[in-house]
Amino acid sequence: MTVLETPTLQRKKRPPRERQPWGSPATYFVAFVFISLCLGPVIYIILGGFRDNSQITNSPAGFPSPWNFSNYAEVLASPTFWQQVTNSAIAAIATTIGVVVLGLMASFVLARYTFVGRGAMYSLFAAGLMFPMTVAITPLYILVRDLGLMNSLGGVILPQIAFGLPVTIIILVPFLKAIPDEIEEAASIDGTSRLGFFFRMVVPLSLPGVVTTGILAFVASWNSYLLPLFILSDQASYTLPLGVQAFASQYSVDTAKVLAFTSLSMIPALIFFTLFERRIVGGLTGAVKG
Repeated sequence: MTVLETPTLQRKKRPPRERQPWGSPATYFVAFVFISLCLGPVIYIILGGFRDNSQITNSPAGFPSPWNFSNYAEVLASPTFWQQVTNSAIAAIATTIGVVVLGLMASFVLARYTFVGRGAMYSLFAAGLMFPMTVAITPLYILVRDLGLMNSLGGVILPQIAFGLPVTIIILVPFLKAIPDEIEEAASIDGTSRLGFFFRMVVPLSLPGVVTTGILAFVASWNSYLLPLFILSDQASYTLPLGVQAFASQYSVDTAKVLAFTSLSMIPALIFFTLFERRIVGGLTGAVKG
């Protein structure tokens, strides 16, 4: 049969997608209650910053009437607030970089190398998930003091990196184990060293897990309170959680301004987490599949 005699192929029509059945009303009710419990306090704090003290006293659960923008304006005009934002950003970024870099290198060794004690080392990192910072706060305080890092961001960053590594390694090891050995063999045949394979292949392929662990480390550092409370004593080095406490103590009678300061301190972490929420879910899903 010649090409001209070949019958024309007809495009196959895709079957219509079946509509997913709606869930039960009880499911939506429970979800609505759960979302309300999570978002209710956040919305109350943000709206409270647009009110004055008399409005809060007369109607604690009411809406701003009229809207008062002076509380937010005064907080944003305060150099102390921006100093604390800078301290929190420095601590969060440094912690994130340390957790991602060290966690990725350690995960690469645990996932791709065979050596005596590998399982025990991985179990040690896994056990770190059950060891909260509150239990180790006194030894940490003594260690940071002996290192001469008291009242400095370095004394906050290093312990946060250490306590962020277990989660990072648990998430990244399945990603690196899922990389086929054939890719590494082909790279070695082409003359690529192990270090070159790490940077050229491992890092790009594990990018979803890297983004996930980086976001978790950033948000955890931004919201950290207990460790900075023990390490930092000078207000010039305060992070935002400590700044909220100090501001609330200083303006204890001005509830509206305290709510404005609190909402501004938590909004960056909320925005950051919201923008990368899908990345977090995708990274955790890949870790489970791996």
